[in-house]
Amino acid sequence: MNKNQIFNEAALPLEVAILLIAGLMMLITGILLFPVATGALPYYENGLYGLLLFIFALQTITLGKTPFGDMSRSRPLIVMGVVIAAVGIVTCFVPDLFSQIPRILLFICFAPGGFLLLLQMIFSKEKLRAWMQYGGIFHHLIWGCGSVYVLSILIGLLILVHSLLTTAMTAVVGIIDGVAIIYLALILRKIYLTYPEAENTNPGTITLPIDKIMLLITGILMLLLGALLIPVNLGQLPFSGSAQLGLLMVIFAIQMLASGNTPIGPFPRNWLMVGLGLLFAALGIISSIIPGILVKPLTILIGVLNILGGFITLVKIVLPRLQKSGGPGGQVPPILQKLFITQLIMGLLSIIFGTSMLVAHLLPGLVIGVVLFANGCILLYLMSILLTLDEMISQNQQAAENNKK
Repeated sequence: MNKNQIFNEAALPLEVAILLIAGLMMLITGILLFPVATGALPYYENGLYGLLLFIFALQTITLGKTPFGDMSRSRPLIVMGVVIAAVGIVTCFVPDLFSQIPRILLFICFAPGGFLLLLQMIFSKEKLRAWMQYGGIFHHLIWGCGSVYVLSILIGLLILVHSLLTTAMTAVVGIIDGVAIIYLALILRKIYLTYPEAENTNPGTITLPIDKIMLLITGILMLLLGALLIPVNLGQLPFSGSAQLGLLMVIFAIQMLASGNTPIGPFPRNWLMVGLGLLFAALGIISSIIPGILVKPLTILIGVLNILGGFITLVKIVLPRLQKSGGPGGQVPPILQKLFITQLIMGLLSIIFGTSMLVAHLLPGLVIGVVLFANGCILLYLMSILLTLDEMISQNQQAAENNKK
């Protein structure tokens, strides 16, 4: 890929983006398990479990793709996905709070889930038999899906019974699984680009765009993080700051790959942005699994991004107001007033949070918890405002079309 091509628009369906991050997660985990096995590196198992649960939840919420097969995106399914995401987030942040629950959930997702998906592929008329008739890239799809499902069963058993294989052999399985998932992602990308109608065959009753979904998940993350910091600062709970930074980086990466959104604003989703997103994901995965190794650089990076993002948000919303103040004023709809105030508060909270990360002991831990909790509330409120605006625009467009008729 030459210098000009990296600025070309990246045709990367959402499912492919999530699979790439999942494959990268397994690949990096497998590689890191070799030095972990020799005692050269520490290992935070809950960080990996939390990330895996988060990825399963994200697939469920955004695509309706569950560990047991495709389902219609309905309100109960999204609620279930949000609950699993919350369990994953807390599992990352607080070591052993849920005891064996994350392991059991992951075993169910990987082993029985992989077995059911394998059976569905073999016996469904629309899958194995149809893919064999189509030939070409669909033969690769058979091998890609089959290998991922079989490896999922094995990984589920390894999560439930650690002694099933040595750490080194588990590392080999993780690497092979990562390669298989990335291989499947690349196959699906080619199929979806050739046959766009195959990308989303069951959209369901809930049409929630990816940007709103990420607002929802980030808002929940901030709420949980803010709430957990209160007992953490009171000495009642342990806390993994490394996994917290890692999960934030993975969320940034998903936003960059899915839509080109970054902490400092939206950018064209080109191959450069995809590469940066994968780099962010890799750093986040390492930080989540290996405690302490990337805390300082990621603290600085996330702090700077939050401060820049907050300032850019304030400039974007305040400058137009100042420019209009000299001209003839008009009645501003209440919904836009709410949007302005929400974005203003969000920008200020982002700057406060970023500054507290860069300047140690600037704010007491309890105050940081309150700031993060408020940030989560604001993000969820912003999502509701944006959904209302989308609905109003859709109704106005429909009314305009009816008037033309």
